Amino acid sequence: MAARTNRLLALDGLRLLCALAVAGYHLGLAWSVDGVRPTSAFLPQEVNSVLIYGFLGVEVFFMISGFVIGMSGWDRGPRDFLASRVARLYPAFWACVLITSAVMIVFPLTEGIPLPHGLTGADIAVNLTMLAEPLNVPSVDTVYWTLWYELRFYALFTVLVLAGPTRGRVVVLGACWLAASVAVPAGTPLAELVMPQFAPYFVAGMTIHLLRRYGPALPLWALLAAAWVLSLVRVRERVLFANPGFPVPVWPAWLLITLAYVVLLAIALGVTDGWTWRRLAVAGAISYPFYLLHPRIGFTMIRYAYDRTGLPVPVLIVAAVVVLLVAAWLVHRLVERRCGPALRRWIATGSIRPRSAVPVAS
Repeated sequence: MAARTNRLLALDGLRLLCALAVAGYHLGLAWSVDGVRPTSAFLPQEVNSVLIYGFLGVEVFFMISGFVIGMSGWDRGPRDFLASRVARLYPAFWACVLITSAVMIVFPLTEGIPLPHGLTGADIAVNLTMLAEPLNVPSVDTVYWTLWYELRFYALFTVLVLAGPTRGRVVVLGACWLAASVAVPAGTPLAELVMPQFAPYFVAGMTIHLLRRYGPALPLWALLAAAWVLSLVRVRERVLFANPGFPVPVWPAWLLITLAYVVLLAIALGVTDGWTWRRLAVAGAISYPFYLLHPRIGFTMIRYAYDRTGLPVPVLIVAAVVVLLVAAWLVHRLVERRCGPALRRWIATGSIRPRSAVPVAS
């Protein structure tokens, strides 16, 4: 079956939805707006009971990543694959690290937020490499830990790119990865590569991409089913680890993860191929810088506004999200769209000039 290559606008919309879910969890539950009481004390319990599951946006992000990297890396050589990934991740990341660092310096916060304080210039420089976590350097913002997972996934997929990706090779990699994620003990050096907690989501995304590219087949359904079952186990572990101060049932998390599988399958099998609303592409583009900017800057805006205005916390959270969405759009327009293509060309070809701009000898 021939692969379909049209842009999947539904994936773009899903990206932003996941970023908003994570932001709701962080801004609504993961800190203290007054430095004393948890922010959840300022919100209706019905709202807290929904926001707590926002952390699952990370799991769905990883599923989307497996899907998208399968599509983008399939017909590329290693250098072109590297260029596409670096250009996608780093320009916005550099901008967001510097913006967040500036906010930390100008508006220091200490009480009630789960972030480091007093970072040095050397710490910030290491953060710019996206390797702060493996180098044991404090991260400028709390969400950067997920990027270390993404980089390791890219490294694993690069092995496929070097070998030449095929359906069989992806299935073998996915099956071995799932098996290793069960067998390898957490906390061991090998677990750093295997990533047991999040492996099933990357495998699920790659498998769903194969379903789109090649159509339904029993080995693919079997691999996806195995990833789904292991996802439910990992989600239960994540929910049990949560401690927001109120009961958190596991079943809504299982339902949400299962819904994510269904939605991604529907997208892969063509249900949304007819979607043409281009604003979804914008939603997908700003989701990454919004995700990178929202914790520290969101905490700062809400805290300072609360101290000076006393406005209701729900209003301040919504206002912070709106401001951060605008900031994310600016990062996309002013940084990603200008620097990303040039960086990609430089890595892929050694020149930042578009090929059409290269003079042709007469």
